[in-house]
Amino acid sequence: MSNDLPTICQVLHSLTVGGAEVLAREYAVNAAGKFNTVFACLDEIGTIGNELLDCGYVVEKLDRRSGFDHAVARRLRRFCLDHDVDVIHAHQYTPFFYASLCRFPGRRPPILFTEHGRHFPDTRRPKRVFANRFLLGRRDHITAVGNHVRTALIQNEGFSADRIQVIHNGIDVDAFRSSEADRATVRGELGIMEGQVAVFHVARLNPLKDHATALRAWQRLRDAPHIRLFLVGDGEERQSIEAFIGEHRLHSTVSLLGLRDDVRRLLPAADVFLLSSVSEGIPLTLIEAMATSLPCVSTSVGGIPEVVVNGETGLLSSAGDDISIADHIRTLADDPGMRNRLGDHGRRRAEQMFSNVDMHSRYHHIYSQLCAGQSIRCPR
Repeated sequence: MSNDLPTICQVLHSLTVGGAEVLAREYAVNAAGKFNTVFACLDEIGTIGNELLDCGYVVEKLDRRSGFDHAVARRLRRFCLDHDVDVIHAHQYTPFFYASLCRFPGRRPPILFTEHGRHFPDTRRPKRVFANRFLLGRRDHITAVGNHVRTALIQNEGFSADRIQVIHNGIDVDAFRSSEADRATVRGELGIMEGQVAVFHVARLNPLKDHATALRAWQRLRDAPHIRLFLVGDGEERQSIEAFIGEHRLHSTVSLLGLRDDVRRLLPAADVFLLSSVSEGIPLTLIEAMATSLPCVSTSVGGIPEVVVNGETGLLSSAGDDISIADHIRTLADDPGMRNRLGDHGRRRAEQMFSNVDMHSRYHHIYSQLCAGQSIRCPR
């Protein structure tokens, strides 16, 4: 870590595998040579945190207790002082809350608060709106990963519109190019036979991802055993998902692949990508699927309509609508031409709107402005 560079402290709930956590790692790697980066986790270090430790990054666990833990603010303040932090980049509201408290009675260092998604259901809480007036300093800034998140921050959190900038999540689109040989290799490893249609669902196994709806859709596809579902991910819902598969005898068409660190390699084996969430920000997994030229079937929640254009790059359903999801999967399974058309459009959309080059450039500019003590205002 260079002593000549400004230091950014990324504050997160944890560095387990998830969209915000992956992005935090990417910000740090891409900023190398321009900014130093250290990490503070409220709850646990996690898989990504351990990988960062192995790469020589500083990662601190703040050991937050349930409820309000005033000691976390004290520990974070000490951590920032010890590492001469110039900017705190807080991911999600609770890390922003503790980052704000750690500065009192002053307002240094400035905070960049990035909101990646919203709780479900999302409601306005007057006490929090009141508190936010004092938590956000004059030289702090907010970014939202999508327009729907920005709207929620204005309406439900009471933040001023001119303090919030939308920066869409981005990926290295070129890294998701693949060949027919790559596809054939992975399909062989997964036992996908010629003529079978492989549908991939990549998400943590937790209630917000609503795997239950996807599984109910597969019950409706019993008459189409050539359509197979592959669930990639792990989490607290694994046992209930396994029980559902066993109870409804879906073993022949539904496979659990667990937590994988080679999703980029797996995706070319798919024919369709599925996401059945009840709440989302701007899902990286959908962007990655589009970059792989996969047509997407998804619920139309959160920022997903900003990513998937219904009828152009994929097919959208209401949350919890297993009938519609099953119909969309069947339609795409029966129409290879439609799959190719939607997939090609999705690839172009990923290239045009969700490249990480623009994302990183904009975050670096904000870091530089905050380090220079500039106030950032956006058009309302």
